[in-house]
Amino acid sequence: MFLLFLFGMSSILLIVSLLYYGRTTNQFHEKISDLSQKNVAQTAGLFNLLYKGYDSLSKSLSNNFELIRLLNETTDEPAVAYINEQTITNIIGAIFYSRDDLVGIHVITDYGKIYNYGNNMNVVDPKYREKDWYRQLQASSGKMVWLGVYEHSLIDQVEDSPVFAFGRQIYDLNEHKPIGIVLYETNPQRVLDALDNVKLGEHSQVYLLSEDGRFVTSATDPKPALDRLPSLKNSEEVIVRQEADRLVVASKLTFSGWWVMIITPDRDLNVELVEMKRYLLIVIFILILLSTLIASLVSRSLSLPLKKLIREMKQVEIGNFRGMVKVSSYQEINILVASFNRMVHRIEELIEQVKHSSVSEKNAELHALQSQVNPHFLYNTLDMIYWMLDEEGNEQLGELVLSLSSMFRYSSAWEDGVEVTLQEELEQIGHYLKIISLRLEGRLTVECEIEERYLQVRVPKMTLQPIIENAVKHGLEALKDGGVLKVFIQEDGETLRIIVEDNGSGLEAAKLEQLLESLAWPGRQSSRDNGTGGIGLQNLHRRLQQLFGKAYGLEIHSTPGAGTQVAIVLPAPQEGGTHPT
Repeated sequence: MFLLFLFGMSSILLIVSLLYYGRTTNQFHEKISDLSQKNVAQTAGLFNLLYKGYDSLSKSLSNNFELIRLLNETTDEPAVAYINEQTITNIIGAIFYSRDDLVGIHVITDYGKIYNYGNNMNVVDPKYREKDWYRQLQASSGKMVWLGVYEHSLIDQVEDSPVFAFGRQIYDLNEHKPIGIVLYETNPQRVLDALDNVKLGEHSQVYLLSEDGRFVTSATDPKPALDRLPSLKNSEEVIVRQEADRLVVASKLTFSGWWVMIITPDRDLNVELVEMKRYLLIVIFILILLSTLIASLVSRSLSLPLKKLIREMKQVEIGNFRGMVKVSSYQEINILVASFNRMVHRIEELIEQVKHSSVSEKNAELHALQSQVNPHFLYNTLDMIYWMLDEEGNEQLGELVLSLSSMFRYSSAWEDGVEVTLQEELEQIGHYLKIISLRLEGRLTVECEIEERYLQVRVPKMTLQPIIENAVKHGLEALKDGGVLKVFIQEDGETLRIIVEDNGSGLEAAKLEQLLESLAWPGRQSSRDNGTGGIGLQNLHRRLQQLFGKAYGLEIHSTPGAGTQVAIVLPAPQEGGTHPT
């Protein structure tokens, strides 16, 4: 079965891969051919735009009547001749500075007068009349002539950088006769960029050729042998030739008779095919390995999951409930393993619940022992100290003892789930803050901004005490002066927030995260929890959620160095100050 499975999978893979490769090769060659034609046609369009721009530029001088008049004018007065030459030079200079790609403009009259304007000092080639470019312009009959890209200026012996040259005859329209020529030399980068844009690959060669096969310019070197190029003397506008080792595409420029030709070797055309072939071989090899693995795993797909399940059951027998069985097999085995995992997880949860219940019972026993001390003895003692201080005239210390006595009376009258009014809570907090203000020697300012309509709202007893005590202890005590504690209320629809805000030192991000986690997970100690039995932030948060639901409790926001804000989130009170149950 293993050999049959492996042979069948390998045969299918090879057949599909060969069919896919053959079909993709044909489609890719067709796509490359179409792309080449489009690129060449696009480049021809770019040259057409360049031609129109240069044609308009050349007409700006050949159709300038003032320039033609000054070129025809002869005078024996040196001053007038000087003014005429300056005017001609200014006209040429205005055209020169109208574009940033011009290298030089040269106006040559038939009687030998030359006017130049360019970047360098013009040193005219004295044999310019013998040059081929001059004869082409003389024979142009007024049409613009593209001369091509040259390694240096055609006429300026100082300009040695590459130039693209074009020009036309200058006609006297009044007498209908030529009076000279104008030669423009521009930066060839636009022409070279247009040629470079049509390349299909790194080794593609792009050329601009005249109709007789002369190389006008090229974007790459070296130039191929002319005998290997297709004949350009035909009526076709686009020539496509797929040869043994290259693809040749040429498109004719309608305005000049020139041709744009791109020659792309097979190594550029087949780059993607070679990569695809390599990719297919890698995929086939990997799939054969996978087929081998699958054939060997099929026989083990039944026994291995059962072995894992038995191993984990033995771990449960010795009391390890942390493990989980992870298998992927037939549906029946997967259902069996999933049921086992759920059973073990449930047993672990029940054990954790029993542990927490035991800890809670021990804490309750401890609190019961602590509460056996008779609180009335403490109240009477504090009252006696107050009257003794009052008789001695120490009113401030007496007020301090009286506030302490009131706090003890309020906190000792404790019943589980008891509710008081917000006004009673604020009075209790007032006693606490009076003691703290004396201890901090005036470094604490308390701002309580609660409307009278909220004073009768019923809240769990000892709700504000742990929050304000934490704000003072962890936020405001360290301040040298300017400590501010604010208590205010915000009501938003069905939610009431009692907010305690301080401008103390705030919490670092790590400590704030630890505090928020302690509220989410019972039993974790936090940096803001004062640990006073049963009234810490954790216990307060649990009490609020038990009374009103999971949507309520404490919200804490803190910024290091700026302070902390704790919001007691309660359901909005109904009429009479009670909360909905």
